[in-house]
Amino acid sequence: MFLAVTLALAGCAPATPVPRVAEPVGVIVPNEHLRAEGIPPVPSTLAERVGRYTEFKAVGVIAWHPARQAMLVAYRRGATTQLHLLEQPMGSLDPLTDFPDPVAAATFEPRRGDYLVYARDSGGDEAAQLYRFDFATRQSTSLTDPAEKHGLGAWNHAGTALLMDSTQLDRTAGEDGQGKRDSVTTELHVLDPLRPDAKRRIASLPGGGWGGFVWSARDDAVYAQNDRSASDSEIWRIDAASGRRTRVLPRAGVRQAAHPVAYGNVHLTRDGRRLVYTSDEDGEFSQMMVMDLATGRRRVLTRALPWNVDAIAMRGDDGVAGTSTGRELAVAVVNVAGRRELHVVDIDRGREIALPPLPAAARSGSISRVHFARSGNADEIAFTVNSARSPGDVYSLALVGSGAVRQWTRATVDGVDTTPYREAEIVHWPSFDGLSISGLLSRPPARFTGRRPVLVSIHGGPEGQSTIGFLGRNNYLVDELGIAVLQPNVRGSTGYGKTYLGLDDGRKREDSVKDIGALLDWIATQPDLDPTRVMVIGGSYGGYMSLAVATMYAERIAGTIDIVGISNFTSFLRRTETYRRDLRRVEYGDERDPAMAAFLERISPLSNADRIRKPLFVVTGRNDPRVPYQEGEQIVAKVRANGVPVWHLVADNEGHGFARKPNADFQFYAQVLFLERYLLQQPE
Repeated sequence: MFLAVTLALAGCAPATPVPRVAEPVGVIVPNEHLRAEGIPPVPSTLAERVGRYTEFKAVGVIAWHPARQAMLVAYRRGATTQLHLLEQPMGSLDPLTDFPDPVAAATFEPRRGDYLVYARDSGGDEAAQLYRFDFATRQSTSLTDPAEKHGLGAWNHAGTALLMDSTQLDRTAGEDGQGKRDSVTTELHVLDPLRPDAKRRIASLPGGGWGGFVWSARDDAVYAQNDRSASDSEIWRIDAASGRRTRVLPRAGVRQAAHPVAYGNVHLTRDGRRLVYTSDEDGEFSQMMVMDLATGRRRVLTRALPWNVDAIAMRGDDGVAGTSTGRELAVAVVNVAGRRELHVVDIDRGREIALPPLPAAARSGSISRVHFARSGNADEIAFTVNSARSPGDVYSLALVGSGAVRQWTRATVDGVDTTPYREAEIVHWPSFDGLSISGLLSRPPARFTGRRPVLVSIHGGPEGQSTIGFLGRNNYLVDELGIAVLQPNVRGSTGYGKTYLGLDDGRKREDSVKDIGALLDWIATQPDLDPTRVMVIGGSYGGYMSLAVATMYAERIAGTIDIVGISNFTSFLRRTETYRRDLRRVEYGDERDPAMAAFLERISPLSNADRIRKPLFVVTGRNDPRVPYQEGEQIVAKVRANGVPVWHLVADNEGHGFARKPNADFQFYAQVLFLERYLLQQPE
């Protein structure tokens, strides 16, 4: 499961006013949505020195306007990330939405851009609802049933309706998973945002792993992918009139039980005759492929790139494509050792084409959110760049002709000089079985002398990856406190091939924890790192990893920070929402099997909580549909009963990670206090 990094997010006022208690002089009091247990008073002086590191604000491109050279972007306004219109490079941002909950997914009506359709959840519950925003009135209209979660799909070629998927909710963040569904379906609809009551269902699809819906050239069929796990998926054709499904990939006889294939990033060429997608069928990495739909003939387009193609962008992704040279171009975002690079492929010729020179930020940072222009020159793309010196900026690039590069935004880094920030160093260490593991190491400035304390920050997923980019609030830890931040990519991480991805599945779960044990050995060999002052932090699956490290290597760490992490696999699988449970069973094991249930119980941190002897800080969101809040409550109770110092922070208006800036700010203040108290102190 993926945990979004909350760098510049925010909070909301309660529906009913809550009486405010006078704040003690010199102390930061948690807001009315936070419950802080065991956390000492946070001095206001701490907030003052940390404050400027909480004001970073990234800008991310969402879509080009269909009728003019303008963009829809995401940017934090006040407490949460909201939608803004950007009319010209380096222009002012026109705010469109203003809600207590973040809004960062949207699409223009593709003919004139008279309205938007956007998605928004409530309190971090991930039960996204769709809304229409009309530019004429600047008002929003609800389009969906709040009893289900919904996803935005592609527009038809006429630009009159879009695809929408809906999945039932069982709201099982409740007690012990009572009232859960045995299974769910994904309902695929055609939605006219101007007439939402007239939506038409195309098909009812089994399971919750469906996505990536795109129309055929004649709008008579929909292509979609069905994920059975991170390494096992399919591509289907769904008839728009009858709902009948036909599997397109894998072809008959390709899949073998021991060697599943991952497919993704489904696109069609403009003539509708070829399917463009990613697949690891021919090797370790997901490559860009093209297949003739009539003959089934396939061709690898990125064979010269021995890395994963993470994303593909093509003309018409956001609606009706504008004018172009006629060449069928695809942009691939390639994950090269943790840096997402831009590559452009001429599909007709089957080869990569040279890019014009990119700005320094794009060469050193990671690229995401690529979109082709929809008015004027459709060979121009927009993309977002995240680098060591910037949390996120938007650029455009003409792929052919002038090759012009334009910077459209400048991220907010008020009060902090980011120019000295350096890109993280890639380091390697051998694990217990000889496997080479890598990670990203951000070393403090040279003014910090002696062996430095280390914060090991473990990503979620587990099918995730720590990548090159901006450290956000963690820059304070490196630049002001002199803490080295090390982000390991243990076995099971994406980006290093499908064999590496599967090395932590099922009964191999603890092998990834042993990778951290080997990292502790490696830290002890580094002359500038202090092995006696190491702390682990992680979110979601990284939270499980942090707790597991605390049970297996208790005497080698100074403390643990667990953010919305799994503490017991069987209770987690009972409580997580049904629409995602089967995908998690493939990764962790099926708790309905007694032997597997016994194994999961044995390795769960909750079963080994008596081994946790160092201070623990647990953060939970009351509305979390992925890792329900009870996972945090139960580990807190058990470790606290052992007499170990436990800090616990709960937000009643958050889900899988804190998305509101007031909540995220207090969380960071408390984390800094925890680090200063238990990590920065000199060992006895």
